[in-house]
Amino acid sequence: MPKAAPDLLAIASALLPGVQLDDAFTAIDGNIHHVLLIPGIAAVRVSKRPLAAASMPRRVEVLRQLASADLPFQVPAPLTPVTMFGDRAAVAVSWIGGVALPKGVGDPQQVADALAAVRSVPLSESLLSALDGRALGPSWSTVIAEEILPRLPARWQSEGRRRLDAALALEPVPDALVHGDLGGSNVHWSADGKLLGILDWDMAMPADPAIDAALMVWHGWDNVRRAVPAATYRRARTWDALFGVGHLVATMNGRPMTNPDGFVAAVVPWLEANTSASHI
Repeated sequence: MPKAAPDLLAIASALLPGVQLDDAFTAIDGNIHHVLLIPGIAAVRVSKRPLAAASMPRRVEVLRQLASADLPFQVPAPLTPVTMFGDRAAVAVSWIGGVALPKGVGDPQQVADALAAVRSVPLSESLLSALDGRALGPSWSTVIAEEILPRLPARWQSEGRRRLDAALALEPVPDALVHGDLGGSNVHWSADGKLLGILDWDMAMPADPAIDAALMVWHGWDNVRRAVPAATYRRARTWDALFGVGHLVATMNGRPMTNPDGFVAAVVPWLEANTSASHI
């Protein structure tokens, strides 16, 4: 377990005075936050960049609403207000027990249970007001067409355009709550395989629920295929085929493309390794 950095320990101590931090350790860093884990007690999330600091209050409001919605799974409930430490925002959220399944482990019923649980959350007006950022920035397709396709290597530009057109040609479906980073360490299970909790809602948005189905490829496409209706599976493959749905969600919900060259550097190896995705 990575040793906790002194600055993160200082922030946790300020947020949670009196809490013992001897067992605290740092989670594997994500793109948005540093996360200090205090087993059995809390997780402390600290923004990495100004954009993450600015968006943290809205993300914490999403958690607050989800935590009070009587859901069939736990979510990390805010334990403190969002607090600024210099130019960094931080918040402590509740601990979620259980364990994540390793890559490739799981079965269709577990995939179906996780997807159904997220999809069951009503998109109330108050949740949408905190969740929906689409009006804050350009559409995902504009970001892809104007910022990403022209930067792709020449051998991928026409194919990238074809895959974008395929995603745009999907029949519209009603918005549902989409987690945006489903699978892996963000989904916790009990020892007997029951869904306990879903963590890290930073990428949550109203969107096509097939996007979350594609993200459950963590458990293997065959498990996804057997867990969802055929139409949902086809949509999931179409979304994923563009650049890998885990990359694609970073362009959605009004999120600005702050580093298009870095985005391209990440997706080109994915395209090279997943050429079979051109079946769509």
